Amino acid sequence: MDDDNMSDMNNPTAGMDPNMVMTHMTFFWSKNANILFSDWPGTHTSMYVLALVFVFVLSIFVEWLRHCQVMKPGPKHLGVGLIQTFLHALTTALAFMVMLAVMSFNVGIFLVAVAGHSMGFLLFRSRVFNDSDTKSCPHNVCPLSC
Repeated sequence: MDDDNMSDMNNPTAGMDPNMVMTHMTFFWSKNANILFSDWPGTHTSMYVLALVFVFVLSIFVEWLRHCQVMKPGPKHLGVGLIQTFLHALTTALAFMVMLAVMSFNVGIFLVAVAGHSMGFLLFRSRVFNDSDTKSCPHNVCPLSC
């Protein structure tokens, strides 16, 4: 083996596209991050703040969707079932978007995602603002009801 091949074997980025952006695989705190889309929020502080607000509001919205019952209980109906399926798919997709944002490993995004889910739970599902009993959850599992 010659020395050129040995140096390539010791370099983990050898043979990679030099324009490829490396992502963090550990938590870091910085406004310079890629969250959900390439080059967003980039290096602009205002865009980073917008990303924090977006993830926070999205987390609250996911909790609201998990809580709300658009349809009243009743007999089987195809239209109602399709609407419920659509809302379930929307809730799942938005929850996955929050998860993907957290997978940017940015500590700020992680904190606002947890804060948003916590605020959403407090507002829509806790007993602070709602009178609830375990009988009001026939179709959903009532979390932490004991």
